[in-house]
Amino acid sequence: MSTIDPSDLRSLAEQSNAWPFEQAKAIVARLKKNPKHEVLFETGYGPSGLPHIGTFGEVARTTMVRHAFRVLTEDKIETRLIAFSDDMDGLRKVPDNVPNKELLEKHLGQPLTKVPDPFGTHDSFGAHNNARLRAFLDHFGFDYEFASSTDYYTSGKFDAALLRMLERLEVVMAIMLPSLREERAASYSPFLPICPRTGMVLYVPIVAHDVKAGTISYVDPDTKEPVTLPVTGGHCKLQWKPDFAMRWFALGVDYEMSGKDLIDSVKLAGKICSTLGGTPPEAFIYELFLDEHGQKISKSKGNGLTIDEWLRYASPESLSLFMYREPKAAKRLHFDVIPRNVDDYQQFLEGFPRQDAKQQLANPVWHIHAGHPPKADMPVTFQLLLTLVSSSNAENAATLWGFIGRYRPGVTPQTHPKLDAMVGYAINYYRDFVAPAKKFREPIDVERAALQDLRDALSQLPATSTAEEIQNVVYEIGRREPFLDQKKAKDGKPGVSLDWFNMLYQVLLGQEKGPRFGSFVAVYGLANAVAMIDGALARSA
Repeated sequence: MSTIDPSDLRSLAEQSNAWPFEQAKAIVARLKKNPKHEVLFETGYGPSGLPHIGTFGEVARTTMVRHAFRVLTEDKIETRLIAFSDDMDGLRKVPDNVPNKELLEKHLGQPLTKVPDPFGTHDSFGAHNNARLRAFLDHFGFDYEFASSTDYYTSGKFDAALLRMLERLEVVMAIMLPSLREERAASYSPFLPICPRTGMVLYVPIVAHDVKAGTISYVDPDTKEPVTLPVTGGHCKLQWKPDFAMRWFALGVDYEMSGKDLIDSVKLAGKICSTLGGTPPEAFIYELFLDEHGQKISKSKGNGLTIDEWLRYASPESLSLFMYREPKAAKRLHFDVIPRNVDDYQQFLEGFPRQDAKQQLANPVWHIHAGHPPKADMPVTFQLLLTLVSSSNAENAATLWGFIGRYRPGVTPQTHPKLDAMVGYAINYYRDFVAPAKKFREPIDVERAALQDLRDALSQLPATSTAEEIQNVVYEIGRREPFLDQKKAKDGKPGVSLDWFNMLYQVLLGQEKGPRFGSFVAVYGLANAVAMIDGALARSA
């Protein structure tokens, strides 16, 4: 529970350099120049593919900034968060990670809300992906309003802004053309007509426009006939950079973040927004998420983690921690980052009550839980659970709970439901990632001798030995070449290098790393650990 006195909260927040507060301070400064009764936060989503975690990250991070702003302004200014879906965009290509690809191929070029759902569960592909995103955001309990580009265009909510765009067309073109390749600039128009004959989003030159009538004219690329359409009522949509700007202007958006790859696009959109008579929102540029090969993740390629995949292996809170951390540093978004974030979240949670108020405002869990982190109550780590599953091949929760119950009497699935959930996560993670990669290394002679000595020492310990007592024995056995560390231990004896512990996990468990070995043995059981060493020695005889 937070120890921060509510009367001190604002003052402490103003002094905090946690990045959500830094962002919120910029919005406060913006309001001093242009006072408003309500601040609008926005996130954008392109539903051309299944939503990935990067999409979620924008909502999670923006929510953290929104909460920080509310603290700085003591809730005296209304705030809203709109999650906007660009579902009127034309389908440019078929994503790699969907079924019934041939169905989508027949509808290339049509708005996503007109493309059939390849999963067969919704009215359109856009509706399917929107539903997937909303279900996940709802699962996290985000306070947001969902907005559909199709709805906003067709209902007339954007009509006034579209007419302003038409009125300022020459200026907008002057902003956009220098940023385009010569070939594209020759046919570029901010307005994309929706073909009344085929329903496709057309990338065609605009041959005439009438500001007074509110229309544009183009030549149908197939029939070669001239066509005139109103820019309002969903008959047209905008290219995405002008669309970005028009939305900021129409809605009065005050804050929106975007990836590093959109820096130039944000600048162009800001100029267009100003041309329309609006004020561009405060912008936060975050670094990109990368896949296992260091490549940018993509919805269409499906090379990043999906939202559902993370939640198969870890808690929602661990994902929020991943999003909070270092938003301006590029990060690998691959399966191997999950265990660390699960256990680091618990460490931040456990450390929170021991911190002073200033430190608490810099603790990620304060921002993850909107100022009210829960009490920490996780008796074992995720890494320890993974090692237990790996060592015992216990691919069922009952076996794992047998180990846990002996290590922590009174701890049950009923008393610790979050731990019960983590047991399930660990089993899933082991089955999908640890087991297929398990490869036992044979010990060399000096390692065999050390393992034999460790086996004999563990067999002499009382069954009631604590994790610390077991760890001390493990250290003593490791104080030999080639495992000695040049640095002295706290007791003045020679130190033990990580090579000793890495060898234990590689030889005994067939994995590169693991939790604190003494804690593992305490949970796994001394007799089981001795039997494991016997098995490793027998394999390498």
